[in-house]
Amino acid sequence: MNGDWLLRGRDGRLSVYLPSDEAVLCRAETTPGGAWETAARRVGGGLKLLGGRAIGQGTDSYAHLVTWRPPKAGGADLAHCTHFRPRLAALDWASIGHPDGKGERTGTPAVAVDAEGRAHVFVRNQGGGVSVRVQREKGGWEPWWDLKGSGVQEELAAVTGESGLVELYAAGSGTLLHWRQETPGAQPVLVEETEAVAAPGTLRALATSAERTTLFSTDASGDLCAWRPGTKPVTLLPAAGPGPVAAVRCELDGHDCTLLAQRSASGRVAFAAYPTELESAGAWWTESGPTLPADAEVCLTTDGQGKVVAATLSPSTGHLLLTRRKDEPGLALEAWREV
Repeated sequence: MNGDWLLRGRDGRLSVYLPSDEAVLCRAETTPGGAWETAARRVGGGLKLLGGRAIGQGTDSYAHLVTWRPPKAGGADLAHCTHFRPRLAALDWASIGHPDGKGERTGTPAVAVDAEGRAHVFVRNQGGGVSVRVQREKGGWEPWWDLKGSGVQEELAAVTGESGLVELYAAGSGTLLHWRQETPGAQPVLVEETEAVAAPGTLRALATSAERTTLFSTDASGDLCAWRPGTKPVTLLPAAGPGPVAAVRCELDGHDCTLLAQRSASGRVAFAAYPTELESAGAWWTESGPTLPADAEVCLTTDGQGKVVAATLSPSTGHLLLTRRKDEPGLALEAWREV
């Protein structure tokens, strides 16, 4: 999944979205902080899906899911569905077409949702740049817009700033690229490109203040770096392991902090926290939980009481583990449990 797959709904219940061979599945808490559903439910009806799925969530807490599907005419096109509440059925998948009109799958999509609840679906196009399709506020979709760029990696990082405007990050050949909306609903514009190398599949973007978002990525030497447009990327600490970090802003002991989590080289989950946008303060990893399979993914969120919640998911085994922060100073966590 590209994007956060552990989400908090409007009623405070947590839900997780699970990939399967030809579907997206969902499980949710039966009550906020309570037991979980024992069986996962299929999202969006019986449409057969292809690989490459993305999730975005708006301030209304609705989840927007996007994936590739095989149309009857061959090739592939993108489909979108909206899930309003964790334990309600989602809308059926609906085609939103192909960024080049028709063709094969071009890359893993990314989704961000603006302040008006409009999904913005980004994907690499056949020319190696980026295209976007935007929901209209009163129904339907704008046409595909070509945002330009060249040589971009398959996986993109979309994020909605605190302003409600949508931004996009991508890695090119030795560069990081940043697109930003100037006004709500407008076509995002490529506003900055900086020299930097990002390992494929390691991009993660987070809104970190009223004016700025931060991109996390792993560089060629294996260091985790942070970049805010208008500055140069800075090294934060060595990456704990391969793949992207999970990131969430939270309050720790009265301070606005950014919490990172990543499956470490040892197979456990590593956590690091630092004052938000103050990378110079330093950060270090602390490992937690059992040893996980190599394909395990990590996700972070906060629950209805503002407590940090971490989850790990192994697609090969289907095991879903979860922990919450205790009511103690620092980042003390409960014992990990399978749900």
